Amino acid sequence: MSPSIGYFTRYIEITMIEYKNVTKKYGENIGIEDVSIRIEEGEFVFLVGPSGAGKSTFVKLLLKLLDADEGEIFFNGSDVTSLKSIDIPKHRRSMGIVFQDFSLLPKKTVFENVAFAMEIIQTPRRAIKRQVPRMLDLVGISAEANKYPSQISIGEQQRVALARAIVNNPAVLIADEPTGNLDPETGWEIMRLLAQINKRGTTVLMVTHSKEIVNAMGKRVVAIRDGRLVRDEQSGMYHPEDEPTGTDEDEGLFKL
Repeated sequence: MSPSIGYFTRYIEITMIEYKNVTKKYGENIGIEDVSIRIEEGEFVFLVGPSGAGKSTFVKLLLKLLDADEGEIFFNGSDVTSLKSIDIPKHRRSMGIVFQDFSLLPKKTVFENVAFAMEIIQTPRRAIKRQVPRMLDLVGISAEANKYPSQISIGEQQRVALARAIVNNPAVLIADEPTGNLDPETGWEIMRLLAQINKRGTTVLMVTHSKEIVNAMGKRVVAIRDGRLVRDEQSGMYHPEDEPTGTDEDEGLFKL
């Protein structure tokens, strides 16, 4: 006798990000070429590659800061490549972004910096007062709520940036070298927070040049070189050819 379907729960993977044969060129220079990849909901993915490899182009296409020359890009089921200009701000707000330089507002308190991300989407004040303390508690800086960025440490500033990035419960968190300006101990604290955020269900895409972090985390590693996806490994490792060369032109790639 066939088992009753009621005894089983079927797990359905949801594709969060998908590139289908995507190419972007700058005149004769290649940004990315014929890139196809799927990132499922809840994954933690490291994006690595040398300077000028195409990491910046990859993410800017997802954010609709650039238009693809060929191919299709989908985000959470929506076709990014055909988005109208009026819909682009809403699309970007569905993703949280952590900047390498934190990009905090110096004249706003920690609480106000995080609240600002909710205010710009016109969240009711009551919801802001409820949600912001939760996020500050999650990242461990509740006690600093009334301080200004200049009054807290670099590591605490990055925690504020994380809280701001996730306060609107984004489907995806994009992190641009979030440990790049931190000492190793503080960097690992931030990575533990990112892992915790990922466990809560948020898909994480992190651009990094940190061999130590990539090798220790055991997450999926996607490598880009000369505009092409050259490696995609579950529980991947950092390879010598992923190292930056000279000044990384992708530095600060998410400054909007």
